[in-house]
Amino acid sequence: MARTSRAPRADAARNRDKLLAAAAKVFGERGVDAPLEEVARRAEVSIGTLYNHFPARQDLIDAIFPMRLEALERVAEAALADPDPWDGFVCFVEGLFELQARDRGLNDVLARSYPASSELSGACHRGFVHLVEIIERARGAGLRDDFEAPDMVPLIWAMSQIIRETADVAPDAWRRFLAFHLDGLRADAARPVSAAPLTQEQVEGRPGDPAGSPGR
Repeated sequence: MARTSRAPRADAARNRDKLLAAAAKVFGERGVDAPLEEVARRAEVSIGTLYNHFPARQDLIDAIFPMRLEALERVAEAALADPDPWDGFVCFVEGLFELQARDRGLNDVLARSYPASSELSGACHRGFVHLVEIIERARGAGLRDDFEAPDMVPLIWAMSQIIRETADVAPDAWRRFLAFHLDGLRADAARPVSAAPLTQEQVEGRPGDPAGSPGR
């Protein structure tokens, strides 16, 4: 009887692991809007089994991407350890977009907003804390004084689109765009900007976000 009661739990755990591995590959190749049927097919389970483990797409995203974002924490640590604050800032920005370019799912995730209660939202918040420290350290040491952490958000939106549109034809195209942008962020090239940076409310509540609440 003991073996009989343990078997379903072991099977369920194996199916969950297979679904997570398959979803990581499918989302990495096609983005987080990829058909969940494809995830189930690669995991060699039914779509019903997928929904038993992950009732909504957001549940699957929350199970995968917080761990993927741990790589960004390592990029931030390297940036903060760089003795040159400007080089550290460039290291972080380039490292961030390299991660996005290698993983279409992560590229989607970092360009979107998610429910505040999600695991992913918490992981993104921790990354933002690192970003603030990196920017404050670099400001006045190569980085223009008026650049704020929220100014990174539109850059991420823009870069995610460039990565998405060029991934199949010119996967390094984002590097050229970033080089131009970084030159504009240098203190010695700065000119006054009259427009204010986005507020946190504007970042989180921008209209027309198609992925604010990912569905099944």
